[in-house]
Amino acid sequence: MPRVKGSKVTRARRKKIIKLAKGYFGSKHTIYRTANEQVMHSLKYSYRDRRNVKREMRKLWIARINAGARLNGLSYSKLTCGLKYANITINRKMLSEMAIHDAAGFTTICEAAKVALVAGPASMETTIEAATMDLSTLKVAELREMAKEKSISGYSTMKKANLIEALA
Repeated sequence: MPRVKGSKVTRARRKKIIKLAKGYFGSKHTIYRTANEQVMHSLKYSYRDRRNVKREMRKLWIARINAGARLNGLSYSKLTCGLKYANITINRKMLSEMAIHDAAGFTTICEAAKVALVAGPASMETTIEAATMDLSTLKVAELREMAKEKSISGYSTMKKANLIEALA
């Protein structure tokens, strides 16, 4: 049996690694073996650090929101609780940007959260209950029509309780 070198495939694989190692110092960008080690380490570092950047940004956003909330007489946890009660859905990144660049808008959001905190979770529950009570008096056909108008997927196979939940 003849010996198979596989020169084209091997050379292509090695060139790909050397190309990824472009710019590395010393033999790490010329010798395949050291270049391969370094490229594998670099890929691990980039994978790990992509997640770490997300963590760090979230910490930064929370710190900025907390600073803005403290200026308005709230803590971060009270602000988020009040926003939940007020049914205001806004992500941390946008809240952070508002706290820095739009102090007046952030203050109005804080005021809405304060009002919702005073009213408490009972007000949120009563509004949800009122909405579901109105829906429970309707027939399944009417609920399906409402779901169709709101473009809720899978409404035709849902039972009445699921339709009410999806519409609420």
